[in-house]
Amino acid sequence: MNLDRSKSSTSPEFLFVLGGISQYSGAATAVSLFENIRPGGVALLRVLAAALAIIFFRRSWKRKWNKKDLVWASAFGTVLAVMNLSIYLAIETLPLGNAVAIEFLGPIAVAAIGARTIKSASSLGLASVGVIILAGVQPSGTALGILFALIAGLMWAAYIVLGHQVARHGAAIDGLGVGMLVGAFIIAPFGITEMGAAFSSPSILGLALLTGILSNVIPYSIDQNVLGRISRSRFAFLQALLPVTASLIAFLFLNQETSWAEVGGISLVVVAILIRGSDHSQLK
Repeated sequence: MNLDRSKSSTSPEFLFVLGGISQYSGAATAVSLFENIRPGGVALLRVLAAALAIIFFRRSWKRKWNKKDLVWASAFGTVLAVMNLSIYLAIETLPLGNAVAIEFLGPIAVAAIGARTIKSASSLGLASVGVIILAGVQPSGTALGILFALIAGLMWAAYIVLGHQVARHGAAIDGLGVGMLVGAFIIAPFGITEMGAAFSSPSILGLALLTGILSNVIPYSIDQNVLGRISRSRFAFLQALLPVTASLIAFLFLNQETSWAEVGGISLVVVAILIRGSDHSQLK
């Protein structure tokens, strides 16, 4: 699918669902990697594999790069890589529900800044409650895990802001690939010692490449498409579709039962999306 040519024909909501399906399929693929490689190594392999895949298929070296494009792409890729690393480290010591809820504070903060109408603020409140319910927040956890989850949330907010800049005024998909390559070098100290285990097994390398494509290449390329079309506040708000998508996938394909509380959370997010969609005021 050529994302650059589909900007005018596909709704952002539909693209977000596609990206969410790909992203959570990648997460499922990464589970087997954790058995052999620690989170830092998985994050490095994920980012590096995604960067090389985009650069190769896009032939990004043929693009005419200027200093401004490289600076924005490098900052964007660094934030993205640190976000990936932080959430993996958070999940290592914190229940997944806690980590997701804390990390989502980043997009909520960006969306709150752009909520300039009562309708937008109301939809943001509903979405926030729905996501917290879906995350299954519990009081348990460690201080270190909470710290990493907060860092991931901060990086998620920065990812939205910088991604908006790269999508509209930078190198877009090429910037994503080159940026992630820079980001891979930044987080390399946290995972470089795991590379030996990866290269010793073709199956591990294959899973790492698949994880990078499913978790980074497809959803983040979709993000670049969407960020070039809508405001960053609406983009941040639509991130609420990701945990909803994950819950639906778990229910439909993994035979995981959905509680009435989770059904309520999904309903709140859907209602919030409908309310926000009818509000045409946007932060440019």
